[in-house]
Parts: sequence; structure tokens; C-alpha cells
Amino acid sequence: MHLIATQAELQQAVDQLAKSDFVTVDTEFIRETTFWPELCLIQMAAPGVTALVDPIAGNLDLSPFFQLMGDDRVTKVFHAARQDIEIVFHLGGLIPHPVFDTQVAAMVCGFGDSVSYDQLIQKVTGTHLDKSSRFTDWRHRPLSEKQLEYALADVTHLIDAYKFLSAKLEAEGRAHWLNEEMRILTSRETYDPHPEDAWKRLKLRVRKPQELAVLQAVAAWREREARDRNVPRGRILKDESIQELALQHPRDAGALSRLRTIPKGWERSSTASALLDIVNTALARPKEDLPKLPKSYQPAEGSSAASELLRVLLRLISEKEGVAAKVLASGDDLDRLAAEGEAADVPALQGWRRQVFGDAALKLVRGEIALKFHRRRLVVFETTPG
Repeated sequence: MHLIATQAELQQAVDQLAKSDFVTVDTEFIRETTFWPELCLIQMAAPGVTALVDPIAGNLDLSPFFQLMGDDRVTKVFHAARQDIEIVFHLGGLIPHPVFDTQVAAMVCGFGDSVSYDQLIQKVTGTHLDKSSRFTDWRHRPLSEKQLEYALADVTHLIDAYKFLSAKLEAEGRAHWLNEEMRILTSRETYDPHPEDAWKRLKLRVRKPQELAVLQAVAAWREREARDRNVPRGRILKDESIQELALQHPRDAGALSRLRTIPKGWERSSTASALLDIVNTALARPKEDLPKLPKSYQPAEGSSAASELLRVLLRLISEKEGVAAKVLASGDDLDRLAAEGEAADVPALQGWRRQVFGDAALKLVRGEIALKFHRRRLVVFETTPG
């Protein structure tokens, strides 16, 4: 099996793939020791065409590949696309478009929550994929024939899955559902978050505005450091260290050395000195300039029972419509719908989800519909006004 490693071969392969209406794409990468994923292999396929590209071979220029990813005439088909798109965005500076994610499409078509690639292929084609090469170190060269066959299978079988799912979406009138999901998946903001927003990903609790100021400043500093050094965030500073810094706000190396989560001796490093500058700057902010604590969500009294009813309704509708319940609404969506009704700012009340589930959920909250057993089955019925 041939691995493309020259510019001429890459251009020829891309030219052939670009003739198709769609191309299936997958990447193999390593990111255990880096912030940015290290691209090790690119797999592509279209009817009658396959390509395995070696991005770490010599001085291979991937511009033709990125041009294909940006070609609006060719649909790019991925399975669980987010990390693949992140790689294209980081290295090529663009978001592939248009995109068809077979994992999302499968959920919309009733294949369950977050169905894996091998499960999807088995259900669609009956083929059992050999996943024994899943934990390959893709940086190693040469790659064995078995490893290359495994990698190529990730895009060749994807052709059949794409054809099946796209036809099913069209037949059931759900193609626009997927289009809404792909707009979110291909949003630039998804792959280019601001370091100032890094604190939002942390499940850390603070009680005072000054603590939040330190948390925000340190999280942003860590994000920039990790990106610049291309190392995992935890290599710079662990989450629990950020929590302790926010609560204890040390002002000097001595105070920093007394923190439980800080390694012994680290307080004397240049990195620690830079961190202390960040902490002291945050602590020096005027009171009127401190960030406001985010409001914590508190379910209204009695809303938990309504949430449970909504869960039952969600299951009934997901089974009836053949859509994974997870796609229609999350547990948080249901809690907020029960407590806030129409005022709930949740995905379940937006776009196609509202049409399929959200409006029915609001009717249940308002008492306009109810649930009952009928012929040993749970059914939804309209209530009588008054």
C-alpha cells in the first residue's frame, strides 16, 4: 500500500479527489505531549480514488490538501469531525466547508448517542472492522501494511456510510437538521477560543469577585503559555493549582511555596515569577473593575418532578422520531425547561429541536398535554382546558 510522500503525488491525488462531489477524510495524530495535535497521517477517499498522505515526510507542502478542504464544490465527510477540523484550522488556517459529520448524522437518524465509527459501519454495511491497530504510534516510520490498511479503512467504508445516511436524511426530510448542526461544528469560534475565556472550561468554584479575577487571569496566562510552548495545559499549571491560587492569592515566592499543589522549588523559577506578576496584577484591580460572579443555576422548588416528566416525554419522542435523545435535549436543558419554561435559553428551544421536542416540552410544563397509560403503553394526550 502506497504512502504519498512527494509533492507531485499529493497534487495528483488531490486533483483526482476534487473531481468527486464528496471526499471522505480522516487524520491520525498524537497530542499526549503537545498542546496542538501533531499530524501524522492523512487519509482520503472518493468513489474509485484513495490516498494516504505522509505529512511528516521531508518538506511536503500540504497546500493542495488545504485547498481541497476549502473547495466549496466538494463535501468533506468526517466521522466525529471536531479534532480533524481543529488540525486543518491550526495548520491551514481555514475551516473545511461544506462538512458532513456521519456521527452527528447517525444520531439524527436514530443510531444512538455518539455512535462509534466501527459500530456505524457494522450497522450500515455489516462489516466488522479490525481495530487492533488503534493505538499505533503514528509518528513511527515505516508504517506496516496492516497499519496502513487500518488507516485507509477509516475512509473507504465511510463512503458507504455517507451515502446511506445522506439518502436517509433526504428521504425523512431531515437534511436541514444536519445543516444546522454543521453550522455550529464549522464555526470559527469553536476552534479559535480567546485565552480570556479559558476559565469558563474549568469546573472550579470561587466565592468572591477578587477570587474570580485571579482565576480568570491565571487561566488566560496558562492558555497562552501552553499555546506558545506547545505543551499540554497541565504541564504549565494543573487545574487544582489554579483553584488554590484563586483562593489563597499568594503575592510572593514564599507564599507560593506554601501552597499544597505547587511542586517544591518551583516558586524560584522564572515561570513562577511571571505567574506571581499575573496574580498581583489581578489583585490590584479596583473594586469597581472586578468581574461579577456568574449566577449559579438553582432549580425552582418543585421543578425536579417536572424534570422527570420531561425526561419521560423526551424518551417517548426520541423513540417515535428515531432520534437520539441526547441530540434533542440534555439533562440541563430539561431542568431549565422545568424551572423557566419559555424563558429557558437552551438548545432544545432552538431550530429543529424546538419543532421536534421543545414545543411539546413547553406544553407539558404548561399543562396543555399530559402522560397516561393506554393499552399498557405510555402515551401523550391533550388536556381539557379549565
